[in-house]
Amino acid sequence: MTIRTVGHTFLALIILLLHASAVCAAEAVRVGVFSYQGAERAESDWASTFKHLRKTLPQYSFYAMPGDLKTLTDDVAANRLDFIITNPGHYVELEAEYGAARIATVEIQGGPVPSEAVGAVIFTRAARTDIASLHDLRGKRLAAVAAETFGFRQAWREMLKEGVDPFSNLAELSFTGFPVKRVVDAVRDGTSDAGVVRTCVLEEMVAKGLARADEFHVVAAHTIPGLGCQTSTRLYPDWPFVKLSHTSATLAKQVARALLSMPVEANRQDWTVPVDYHSVLDLYYDLQIGPYEILRQHSLANILWSYRYWLTLLALSLIWWIIHVLRVEHLIRKRTRELHEANQKARLRREELEHASRLSLVGEMAGSLAHEISQPLAAIANYARGCERRMQQGGDQAEILHGVRQIAAQAERGGEVVRNMRSFVRKRQPFLCRLDPDLLISDTLALFAPLAERRNVLIELEPHDSLPAVAADKLQLEEVLLNLLQNAADAIEGKPEGKISIRASSAGGVVEIGIADTGPGLDDEAMRRLFETFFTTKPQGLGLGLSLSRSIIESHGGRLWAENIPGGGALFRFTLPVAKG
Repeated sequence: MTIRTVGHTFLALIILLLHASAVCAAEAVRVGVFSYQGAERAESDWASTFKHLRKTLPQYSFYAMPGDLKTLTDDVAANRLDFIITNPGHYVELEAEYGAARIATVEIQGGPVPSEAVGAVIFTRAARTDIASLHDLRGKRLAAVAAETFGFRQAWREMLKEGVDPFSNLAELSFTGFPVKRVVDAVRDGTSDAGVVRTCVLEEMVAKGLARADEFHVVAAHTIPGLGCQTSTRLYPDWPFVKLSHTSATLAKQVARALLSMPVEANRQDWTVPVDYHSVLDLYYDLQIGPYEILRQHSLANILWSYRYWLTLLALSLIWWIIHVLRVEHLIRKRTRELHEANQKARLRREELEHASRLSLVGEMAGSLAHEISQPLAAIANYARGCERRMQQGGDQAEILHGVRQIAAQAERGGEVVRNMRSFVRKRQPFLCRLDPDLLISDTLALFAPLAERRNVLIELEPHDSLPAVAADKLQLEEVLLNLLQNAADAIEGKPEGKISIRASSAGGVVEIGIADTGPGLDDEAMRRLFETFFTTKPQGLGLGLSLSRSIIESHGGRLWAENIPGGGALFRFTLPVAKG
């Protein structure tokens, strides 16, 4: 061996060691993958995606973590994953429960558009002539993989549309579990009259020689454009690549860029920008599952919501009748007015102006009530979910009883809000009593605690001297504090070190309370218009919270204002006069 050969060998060893060291130093990124046909099939389906990510982002080590829906959900809850590739239904559940967010949607080049790519098939043996439509499934036997699969839920929605509830109108509903071939076998051997599988399963089995082209018949069939597969249901968005709530924004941005730059390989698979998943939310709403499962509870509010269209029609009919009566009365008065003196005309004009004023006041009350009642309802929902989780986990009965009592308290609180709002619209004075500011702050923080815990908001109560009592309406001041805390939580959302500070002091015959956050602060436009009615910086905001809060504080003889904190953040402060005597 020559010296030159030895040198080349030594250099190669150094390069190999450096490469191994870099691999060991690479940050691990764990990507959960829903494996509905086994781990090997899942890794094969997404092999091109992982290959591209490892090539594009060599500073990270990407690991595919296949699993079923329950396993992946448990891993998300335990923060064992950074990203997840799953079906649209599972994604909307993760979004609602754990704050997950999609960063890309898979796309098949030459196939269907990503927003309409996923469907389900309801099929029978070709020889069955008694099942020509979904309505014919009533009283029959149906097989599916599992109740929680997205394919079954798509079929469930279409069957309900035709008046067939799979859980009450079938002779038998059986779930075979994975693999999907078990459903096909159940229909083939006559164990079930019909089956539900995802789109393209039957076509894939025919292509592999596992089924004959004329063996099965698809019920209510129509063909997916660009794919050539039959479907029995509406089409939904394709699978998303999902960022989990704890995953850093920097890593998510790098992965999103890499996915969008992925070239199309032999499987025609690449990624596009996230599409709209509202059609999936509509499906869950119609079935009252996932984020909308609370609608299944038979409360008065839910019953009213269920019959909202009929109630709206009834209300419109009533309004039309009132308008008709008013119109007839107006015509009578108009004809009478023509026979009387000019002062009769002035009286009618005055009545019309008073009527317009009343309608305007009703509109103001409706908007304010919608904003004010949302906080007690949110608290009720939080406590209800907490009780549900404790019951599922076999929690202590005393804890559950405490939660139920809190729900009742919040319901009473909602009623008090309505009464106070009616009093506000009628320009009545608030109900003032001696109130300890420390008790006000502690009770408000107790109400805000469930939301703060769910959003990982850090709240710091700065130490202060003993505060004198104030003359105030406790419910109205809690609404002010809750609104300021909510705004502060929104301002620091997404900041890993975000914090809310509560300050209190007393001087010059007034008590001052401040809510400070470490968010981005307020720009000049927001600072100038902050307390204007209907002005908001939030996409879904109503623009009523700060306007109402200032009205409440001023009705107590105090003042509410805002300022930016040097170095970042905003501080909202309000004062209340010290109680006399």
